[in-house]
Amino acid sequence: MIKDIAMEEKEIRVLKVSSKEDLETVFAIRKKVFVEEQNCPPELEWEFEEESVHFLATVNSQPAGAARWRQTDKGYKLERFAVLQEFRGLGVGQKLVEAVLADLPAEAVYVYLHAQVTAVGLYKKLGFVAEGNLFEEAGIQHYKMVLKK
Repeated sequence: MIKDIAMEEKEIRVLKVSSKEDLETVFAIRKKVFVEEQNCPPELEWEFEEESVHFLATVNSQPAGAARWRQTDKGYKLERFAVLQEFRGLGVGQKLVEAVLADLPAEAVYVYLHAQVTAVGLYKKLGFVAEGNLFEEAGIQHYKMVLKK
């Protein structure tokens, strides 16, 4: 059923998380992508959860992706963009970024993220510019990217 999703009409929805059940689904997606697939240390994955605003993406009502934003001392940081493997290439990541950006408060003038190298192209397409040198975070190569409006 999931393997046929690319062939059929797909409805991608992104919801701001408001229930414990949806938050648990977000955490399950992140665990699958970051901890199991990318071998990120679990202690690095689970931080700043209470102060973050979380999002859940679905494809045809099936959980497919997750993301969050939080305010830091530098500005507003977009984080933890994760799309389950079977839903990649369908536009879920772009919908997540767009939904998170749309949810930021009006005073969010400095918006940034740490992009895995493989996702830099997506963020560039959505208005982010890489700043600084390549760096390692949780064993994965990243660039700091800043939104240029």
